[in-house]
Amino acid sequence: MADTDAIPVEAVVDLLRAASAEQEVDVDALLAETDLPELAAARVGHELRRLRSTSDRWRRRGQELAALFSSARELAQLRDVDELLGRLVERAHDLVGTDVTYLSEFDADSQELRVRTTLGTVAPSFLGLRVPPGMGLASQVVEGRRPSWTSRYTTMTQVPHDSAIDAAVAAEGLVSLLGVPLLAGDEVIGVLFAANRVEHAFSPDEVSLLSAFADHAAIVLQTARLLARTQESADETRRAYGELARHVEAMERASEVHSDLTSLVLQGGEAPDVATALGRALRCDVELLDTGRLDPSLADAVDRSRRSGRCASAGDGSYAVAVLAGPALLGALLLTQGELEFGPVELRTAERAAQITALLKLKQDAMIEAEQRVRGDLLADMLSDDADRRAGLATRARARGIRLDELRSAVVVSVPAERRREAVRALRRNGGPVGEHADRVVALTADPDPGVAGARVHATVSRAVRVPVLAVGAGFAEAAGDLRGQVEAASACVRILPSLGLSDTAVTVDEYLPYTALFGPGEARVATYVRRVLGPVLDWDAEHAGKLLPTLAAYLAHRMSPVATARVLHLHKNTVLQRLERAAELLGADWQEPDRLFRITVAVRLVQLTKGP
Repeated sequence: MADTDAIPVEAVVDLLRAASAEQEVDVDALLAETDLPELAAARVGHELRRLRSTSDRWRRRGQELAALFSSARELAQLRDVDELLGRLVERAHDLVGTDVTYLSEFDADSQELRVRTTLGTVAPSFLGLRVPPGMGLASQVVEGRRPSWTSRYTTMTQVPHDSAIDAAVAAEGLVSLLGVPLLAGDEVIGVLFAANRVEHAFSPDEVSLLSAFADHAAIVLQTARLLARTQESADETRRAYGELARHVEAMERASEVHSDLTSLVLQGGEAPDVATALGRALRCDVELLDTGRLDPSLADAVDRSRRSGRCASAGDGSYAVAVLAGPALLGALLLTQGELEFGPVELRTAERAAQITALLKLKQDAMIEAEQRVRGDLLADMLSDDADRRAGLATRARARGIRLDELRSAVVVSVPAERRREAVRALRRNGGPVGEHADRVVALTADPDPGVAGARVHATVSRAVRVPVLAVGAGFAEAAGDLRGQVEAASACVRILPSLGLSDTAVTVDEYLPYTALFGPGEARVATYVRRVLGPVLDWDAEHAGKLLPTLAAYLAHRMSPVATARVLHLHKNTVLQRLERAAELLGADWQEPDRLFRITVAVRLVQLTKGP
């Protein structure tokens, strides 16, 4: 090189520093200071700018790689898949610098892609967008397992377009798109997209950078998914183990209860002991309920248990189980949850305990029934007209713990024959003499008010038999004196109530005194009276299948109006008048005179009541 082309060392150092500097340096100014010929200065300037461009590219590449590895380290620390997807898109967005970045998840079963996470989007419809198989740029990435891009999406012809996808892209205003696959081995798990709202030709560096990030992200995402599945499997295993341990523990408790209950039966235990043993084993409060005294919510739970034979929820974590002997309800167990949660084994244990309770109660009831049978015999003797059977009643009653001088009311109960035994069993808890008498159930109580006595007996029997119940109370002064008469009067009242339209109620004898007077002892006289007053009419109806008596009853009940009578009987007025003329012929012309009419009216009513519904 000629001396004129020599460059001072300091100038060379400045030029090299300018080529490697991070900030822009005026190379021409530096060359002007060297006094190089113009051609030589141009050559040196060109090489310096090329060197600087290369340096800038490698510096930028180094920064991108540093950011890439930094993002990879950050993503590797995440375990929640949803959080990881969001952070992945956020880091890709910062790294590439496009307007919009989003990730579509690939479903291997349906071969669909679904937009899972986005950043930079404005259209709400874009998130969740589904890409059918073979459609759009995304499907091209999946099928080719390599990056694909377009500088103008609307003019892309390499793959078919889908109208729904085109509409979503247009709504978001996207023009240029770059998609790179997320690969786990040969498996595509998703596609990462970078998009701009302007036309843009993606450079190889941009494609390479996003692909490298996608490779790291795919590994991290697949690892997170595997860890999540492993965690789920571990959690499921722990849950299964916990459930197994709880089941074994429950079975051990059930075995303990079974052993305790067996001992109770063999050692002559009683029903309340079952509740104690069950509560101790299940670590909860257990109460043996008397079904005669339940609030509505408990009564409903017991009724549901009675129908199903299983435990029924009573609210607030409590369960009721009916104690049954066939169709008969003997009581119920109420379990209030304690430190243990009730599961199928615990409830089944309670149901078995209810069966043992029923056995013990039946045994206890058998003993009580033997005692009550004696008391029933005592009641029969009290109501007998045999003086010998009534002898020594007070002494025999005291031997059974009954003081006859304390009894003040008798209640006669009418229930179907197949339910009388159940009604007697329910009333035995009251303590007084109870038994069957003349196809009725009779109970003696210490209530001084027969109305109160009747209401209590009616409620007790109704809960036990669950059918309509008629109960008539009658007060008496002395059990050995007027008891029989009051029971007969109450029985007569029970017999006549259905004719008055009453089938499920509690009344007293005094409330229906006129009827009990007519239909009590000496009822044969009533039949004689009816025969004497209405005999000709009754005979006519019997011989001619006539309707004189019903017509006469309707006539008297409707103020002796032929028009009203015809209306209620659905007859013509002339037909009614003809029947009344026939009745007048049979009863006599004076049958509508006040005294005769009163006696005829009473007789007609008596016939209606004795026939009944």
